[in-house]
Amino acid sequence: MKNLFFSLLPSLAVLSQALAGLPTRKIYGVNLGSWLVLESWMLPQEWLDMGGQSCADCSTCIATESSFAEAYPDTVDQTFARHWDAWFTQDNVNELKDAGINTVRIPLGYWIVEALVNRSVEAYPRGGLEYLRRGLSWLQDAGIQAILDHHALPGVQTPNQQFTGDCTTDVQFYTPYNYGRALVWTAVMTTLAHLDPNFGSVFAIEAVNEPIMDASQTPGYGGFQMDFVQTVRAVELVLGIPIANMSLGLSESLPTSNFTAALGVASTASVLSPEVQSALNQSIPILIEIASQYGLQGPLTSSPYQSSGSALVTNFMDVNWQYDNPSNPADAAIGPQGYDNHLYYSFGGVADPTEDAYLTSVCNLQRIQADAAVGDSPLWFGEWGLPTQFNATDAFLYQWADAQKFAYSQGAGWIFWNFKTEISNLTNGNALARQWSYLEGLELGFLTQDPSALNNPNVCVPYMYNSTTNSTSA
Repeated sequence: MKNLFFSLLPSLAVLSQALAGLPTRKIYGVNLGSWLVLESWMLPQEWLDMGGQSCADCSTCIATESSFAEAYPDTVDQTFARHWDAWFTQDNVNELKDAGINTVRIPLGYWIVEALVNRSVEAYPRGGLEYLRRGLSWLQDAGIQAILDHHALPGVQTPNQQFTGDCTTDVQFYTPYNYGRALVWTAVMTTLAHLDPNFGSVFAIEAVNEPIMDASQTPGYGGFQMDFVQTVRAVELVLGIPIANMSLGLSESLPTSNFTAALGVASTASVLSPEVQSALNQSIPILIEIASQYGLQGPLTSSPYQSSGSALVTNFMDVNWQYDNPSNPADAAIGPQGYDNHLYYSFGGVADPTEDAYLTSVCNLQRIQADAAVGDSPLWFGEWGLPTQFNATDAFLYQWADAQKFAYSQGAGWIFWNFKTEISNLTNGNALARQWSYLEGLELGFLTQDPSALNNPNVCVPYMYNSTTNSTSA
């Protein structure tokens, strides 16, 4: 263990400085997956009961929110309202609080800002914002902080994935039009995070969940990263939140009793890119509509709006998520910024499918150090779980949970995927939940009631490389 301790000293020194912008010293979290972005593989029986279908190729049947909305235009909103109401509840919040969880990552689709949906060619359920507001209020009362994760982007950011809301090979996110819609979404969510009291637990907004890994297929993504950060910070500057090394540089003073009017003035600031200027301007009528719908006219349109809050953490998938000369999101940082990495051994390409190979790989993980070397720190692991490429025994899953928690806690922390999954005949009882559900993992003992603890604190000792050995790991 002595060699392990001294090998971690440089990365821990960098991390302690970077964590200063986070509201907690270590993230112990879960994803609220399949709530406001439904992935039918996680709840197969409920999906069939709703009227969905199951198929090997998700583009060929009713397997996503978009295809469901197209198939059931007259009832989709009511059907999804029942799902949103039941999938994530106050009881779940109580369970997570009792389990020591301090953070949730909430996957969201762009369609939660309903005005962004082009209804002539796009179809999604409406009404999700009401349930997001309710859920955030529960989390705030429980002292659990939240990351708003833009999980499903306009135009689809990754092909053939349920998590994009539309399973298709026609990826159109990486275009000026859809980058623009994503920036409007960002302006709206940043505003709500600061001015809607229900959003008080939100500390970060994630720009894009899992973009295509090949950077040659994501043209303009580096520019979007810059514009995303500018959008967040411009809204915050309007609110009077100080941002180091950035000002709007306006000759005209901002109105102090009407936020949307002030945002209109700010949208003319020459320091902002044309894309950010446009996004701020387009967000104004959307915010006015949301204010009217949810009784937020005071903070958004007719009362003094100066915020006493602090700057949000802008959040990106780390640079090493992509290959082929990707842009580094660290180059876009203005103010506090965090980085996200996802690691699933079950999908292959990380380690040989054996117990020893898995444990050797994760116990010698170098992703935190590799990211820190290029400025991507603090890094948290925003998605991981217990699934494997082989039939894992219970004895191994105790080790597998401990080893991953140990490795990921060397950074800013971890967020398990998912807080729960369905348990039904279609999931072979708890076979799915056993490796994908945090709450089931707690019940089975693989995951500890204290998230900072390990069943075996020495789980990695037999697998650690000597610090003097030249080695690399995923």
